[in-house]
Amino acid sequence: DLIFREGDPTEYFHIVKEGTVKCVKSTPDGKECTLKMLMPGDLFCCDAAAFDGGCHPGTAQPMGNVSILRMHRKTYFDMLRRSPDAAMEVIKYLGNRLNEAQEKTKILALDRADQRLAALLADLAARNGIKDAQGIRLSMRLTRQDMANMIGATTETVIRIMSRFKRERLVSGTANRLVILNLQKLKAFLSV
Repeated sequence: DLIFREGDPTEYFHIVKEGTVKCVKSTPDGKECTLKMLMPGDLFCCDAAAFDGGCHPGTAQPMGNVSILRMHRKTYFDMLRRSPDAAMEVIKYLGNRLNEAQEKTKILALDRADQRLAALLADLAARNGIKDAQGIRLSMRLTRQDMANMIGATTETVIRIMSRFKRERLVSGTANRLVILNLQKLKAFLSV
């Protein structure tokens, strides 16, 4: 089941309560680009579309079991009108989303594929990693195709890079249990 589809009207704001949600944009021939991975506490509503009454520009797919809170647009806007503090929090949130989008654009335009993958894994480790005896385990199932879609690379490129990361003991595991073994060394890729 999808939470919403690309082209659906934006009637609700959504918040991830539990689990992970993947927001994707598709081409007419079926190719996907993963726009964002949403974790517990993340608000998602395709921000601009929700504010201007447009349609969802992407699809929200649950990745396994998720719990989502929904708030109707009218209720949300009424709350913002009554609470300047809440409105300021939304403005800060939207500012952060704009900064994220600008940073992602820079990364996609200027960084090599191994740097993009290292940045993705470091970000996911920081946002939803669970420390265990081996390192930092990602709490979501993340396929090579998911990673490729998120960094603008082919699946084959991600497989080659992940094999190299495994040989260098930066990561271990599979899609169901990916562990970051050496976060510092992984982050070192970002400045090379």
